Amino acid sequence: MQDQAKIDALTNFREDALSSFRGYKKLAERAIEQVSDDEFFRTLGEEDNSIAVIVKHIAGNARSRWRDFLSTDGEKPDRDRDLEFELVNNSREQLMAAWDEAWQILFDNIGPLSNEDLARTVTIRNEPHTVIEAINRQLTHYAYHIGQIVLLAKHFRGREWKTLSVARNRSQAFNQYLADRQTKGEAKVDRFEATGELINKSPEN
Repeated sequence: MQDQAKIDALTNFREDALSSFRGYKKLAERAIEQVSDDEFFRTLGEEDNSIAVIVKHIAGNARSRWRDFLSTDGEKPDRDRDLEFELVNNSREQLMAAWDEAWQILFDNIGPLSNEDLARTVTIRNEPHTVIEAINRQLTHYAYHIGQIVLLAKHFRGREWKTLSVARNRSQAFNQYLADRQTKGEAKVDRFEATGELINKSPEN
């Protein structure tokens, strides 16, 4: 019974990690699609990163970390991290294509992981990590930067911003929406999708 509980916990971890990665990717993209090309490349100050730079950095990091994830170090020899923070003839289309490619590498490498794989050890810059540690490390890293993307997009859009989370004065409506879905016996609600669904049900939409 105890072994089955461990198996279930590992399976749940992998599925939740994948769901979270997909959710954060979609969250970033919903913010990015609201900004103009000018805003995509705009910075708040000389030492600050633009949305474009953050996209380039996440893509470069993910491409390095997740290629041949179980068999090679996460910091690949062909990665130039410093260049990720410079824009040299980079277009929005090119950066978003690199973004999509890198995320697909992530999904292709995490999806097939077995429970035995989750107990293995990988390295990042020669430092050993369990596979679970490596996944958590990247999940928190991407969430940190995606929060920056959302903040920048919201700042640039101002009053035109379309919220991606529970809007002000809508918390009770959101709680009731979740309760109604549970009452109907629906499966666990995707936390990234639920707010969007509530927004679409709003009288203003």
